[in-house]
Amino acid sequence: MAAIPELALRQIERWCAQRVPEHLQDQVRVECRTRGRAVTIVERRAPWSPQAGPDWTEQKIAQLRLDEFGIWSVWWADRNGRWLSYPDAPVASTPPALLAEIDRNPNGVFWG
Repeated sequence: MAAIPELALRQIERWCAQRVPEHLQDQVRVECRTRGRAVTIVERRAPWSPQAGPDWTEQKIAQLRLDEFGIWSVWWADRNGRWLSYPDAPVASTPPALLAEIDRNPNGVFWG
């Protein structure tokens, strides 16, 4: 199974980096991680209280998956962290159209 194309990964990383203004990145970040042919986008938040410990919390936002035909799909995480196929997502041969759909968030499943 081929890996995620470098250009596609850079597009996703650039999109993540632009989600949070620089002056807030000590409090919140949007990052991505790859595993096989999937890229998971997460929101990370700094500890809000000393009692919460030193670890940042993490919330799944979306997952982009590349199939064997080079077509990308977007998935969303339910409240239990299970990935579900996003309804009515555009068919895409590159990530930007799906990233735009995550930004648009018409169903409220990505950003709450």
